[in-house]
Amino acid sequence: MSDTGIKPQTGGDGHTPYSRYVQTEVLHTLQEFVSDSPAEPAFLANVQISEIYWALITRELMTAQTELRSDKIAATNRVLRRIVSHMEAFNANWRSLSWLTPAELMPILKGLSARHGKDTALQGWAFREMVFLLGVKDRPSLEHFEPQPHRFKQLSERLSSPSLYDDILAALARDGKPIPPKYLAPDCAAPYVPSKEIEGVWAEIYRADDPADHWRTLAELLADIAVEFTNWKYLHLMATRRTFGARPAYHGVDAIQWLLPTMDEIPFPEVWTARGLVS
Repeated sequence: MSDTGIKPQTGGDGHTPYSRYVQTEVLHTLQEFVSDSPAEPAFLANVQISEIYWALITRELMTAQTELRSDKIAATNRVLRRIVSHMEAFNANWRSLSWLTPAELMPILKGLSARHGKDTALQGWAFREMVFLLGVKDRPSLEHFEPQPHRFKQLSERLSSPSLYDDILAALARDGKPIPPKYLAPDCAAPYVPSKEIEGVWAEIYRADDPADHWRTLAELLADIAVEFTNWKYLHLMATRRTFGARPAYHGVDAIQWLLPTMDEIPFPEVWTARGLVS
């Protein structure tokens, strides 16, 4: 009997309801260290938390698509607000590694390579699925998943499926907005090409500046998501500068030089360029 007089509840499997639901007995066996670096527990926790957040954000993006396809824009916006909150919390995760130095990181990377083979964060399938849903399509990135045939198939299908932005443009068209026909039946696997006509649609929404307009709210939530996505990439870049420096990483390319161009991959481009048309 506990001090509160409430008898702890357990099941026949020897777990408490909390332990069974959270799967704590499994969860706390998932940290397999590859070095003696005192920084590795925090480093691995950060990476595993990232994986969980990427999967969470992907699930929410898919929920938003379901709402959009039923033209439930207010419901979509509630989901998008949740995504912004998830991304803000996810980005705060970088603070737990802000102290990491090159001398603390390198033993981890050497141990990882010795035990599991040469590593690249490009092999994070959960991140790539999230990125595809955000509309940043990149077919060459699939090559990193050839050793995982089921993930290669999953990502190939996601690459060829509509992104969140594709569904937004379709919903705008159903609401009478002049979206060019080719954007309503796009090659979903191809990189997105911005449109002056779509830019004009967002500009009109912004010119009206109606706080009650669900589309205006959606546009601002898209901006928030793009900002948080870009913040994550910037924090990744700066963490790489701080701990890895200028040395070969991805396919022999300097890690910093490889990451820098990704800063220009900003989702929902016309939501941004339309702002320059509003007077």
